[in-house]
Amino acid sequence: MTDQVQDRIGELVAGNDVLLFMKGTPLFPQCGFSSRAIAILDRLGVAYESVDVLQDMDIRQGIKAFSDWPTIPQLYVKGEFVGGSDIMMEMYETGELAALMADKGVARAE
Repeated sequence: MTDQVQDRIGELVAGNDVLLFMKGTPLFPQCGFSSRAIAILDRLGVAYESVDVLQDMDIRQGIKAFSDWPTIPQLYVKGEFVGGSDIMMEMYETGELAALMADKGVARAE
């Protein structure tokens, strides 16, 4: 993977408090896992941005190397890799994800 792609991913992660790399968009997720990740973020009521990895093959492959995580979606909060949809669901159900958002000072959705 090129350094240029890794730099671009790094800038995206650093430039957004909550960022979800996903298949599709929040309005039209293209896989069940991405759909579940969006539903969790929406239920938490936090402001977030998303990147559709289906629109950019370099990002799609590069994000896996960036996080050393093999699957998409991938959630980042304040530059920190949180995990995929299964981890998000577990953390949501235990209240850990809401606590993480509060601890990190993540803004509420407008």
